[in-house]
Amino acid sequence: MTVASQELAPLFPLGGLRPETRQYLAREALEHTVGRGDLVFQAGDIDEDTVYVIRGDVRCDYPDGRRTLHQADSPVHGRYPLNDAVPRRFRATVESRDARLLRLNRRQVEKLIAWDQISRQPSFRFFDERPNGNDWAYRLLQAPAFSRLPTGNLEKLFQAFVEQTVAPGEVVVTEGDAPGDFYVIREGTASVTKTLDGAPKVVAYLAEGDAFGEDGLLSNQPRNATVRMLQGGRLLRLSRADFDTVLKPPVIKWLLPAEAAKKAQEGAIVLDVRLPEEVAQRSITGALNIPLARLREDAPGRLLPGRPVIVYCNTGERSAAAAFVLSRLEYEVSAIHGGLAAMLRLQAQQQAMAEAAKG
Repeated sequence: MTVASQELAPLFPLGGLRPETRQYLAREALEHTVGRGDLVFQAGDIDEDTVYVIRGDVRCDYPDGRRTLHQADSPVHGRYPLNDAVPRRFRATVESRDARLLRLNRRQVEKLIAWDQISRQPSFRFFDERPNGNDWAYRLLQAPAFSRLPTGNLEKLFQAFVEQTVAPGEVVVTEGDAPGDFYVIREGTASVTKTLDGAPKVVAYLAEGDAFGEDGLLSNQPRNATVRMLQGGRLLRLSRADFDTVLKPPVIKWLLPAEAAKKAQEGAIVLDVRLPEEVAQRSITGALNIPLARLREDAPGRLLPGRPVIVYCNTGERSAAAAFVLSRLEYEVSAIHGGLAAMLRLQAQQQAMAEAAKG
């Protein structure tokens, strides 16, 4: 069922995004109706969905026997996701006659929250205020290669891009040439031609948000096609050196929860880079909060120089971006593998062991 972007506005944390970002998410959202007794997810499930209950009630049964009710019309939790922790902490079953659920890809949500915040920075060069002016970026982030790109590399990617103006008919890369730069079409269209059976043949057309040039760079082989502009426009060019650095796994130090806890006991600052409303719902005890969008401006005044910093968010997407920002500010930084849920599980285990020891 098609989802209207207005339906996302009351939902947390989507209400804080630009309308155009919500519009893009709405295109990817899946909305469906389920009946009484239908299973939404099982305790222990590992999935990729953020689930909102738009209408109806969902019963939440925990393994320890506790039971709660998530009601869509509740002012307390109606606008929040149906527990976004992975693995799932409880069994979710429809309690009302029916329920309308809205599902979004969790990592896509995290990535677009990061894009939305990064693109608000005054130094960001590629945000376009015109209607649909950023469709190329949303399409780029949806591409398979970029959907796997850690969010920590998004800012680095856009910083490394060099804009290049191209004319109609201009050949950007030529089949048989040595691999060179990587390109993204920001504005314009292009054709892709290959030599087949001894003659050139158009095999594809490229539009805004499409990328090309990666095949030769990844394989270190000559260009396998010629790309010619059909309409003039603008390209974003990434050098081979930056391609090797940015589009390959970033150098981010990930810590297991136990390692993070040990470093925190030794004096490291634990930093939550989520939004304040998210922190109010659930957070690590004693953690400092600086949202990702404010990190570059606020970190120098709030993080003591010389002390290691451990960052976390819900899934690790924003943590990776935060680690990149803080490393640029010359902090010793690491991120918690598994995010908030993993750290809270460790704290619960430690508390249970302490209580058992007292008994």
